[in-house]
Amino acid sequence: MVDPSPYPVNVTAEYPERSSRLLAFCGLIVLIKGILLIPHVIVLYFLSIVAFLAGFVGYLAIIVTGWYPRGLFDFQVGVLRWNLRTSAWFLSIVDEYPPFRLQE
Repeated sequence: MVDPSPYPVNVTAEYPERSSRLLAFCGLIVLIKGILLIPHVIVLYFLSIVAFLAGFVGYLAIIVTGWYPRGLFDFQVGVLRWNLRTSAWFLSIVDEYPPFRLQE
C-alpha cells in the first residue's frame, strides 16, 4: 500500500476514550513524571548528539552521491519518534509509558 501523503513522516495521536486519573494527578506534580523520564532523557541526550552528527554525514553523502542514505534517515526518524513519544507522555497526551526503542 502506498501512502498518498507527500511527507515521509506522519504523526498521529488518537483521542483516548478514557484517561488515567492517577497519571493526571501525577501530571499535577511534575516532579513525579520528571523522575520517571530520567532514563529516557539520558538515552535521548546521547542519541540526539549522534543524530546531529549523522545529519552532517547525510549532508556529505548528498553532496558526494546525490542521495540521502536510508539507514541515516531511519535512525534520525527513530530518534525524533522516541523524543515525540516521550514528550507526549510527559504532557499527558497519551497514558502509555514510552518504550525504549527507535521503531514504532
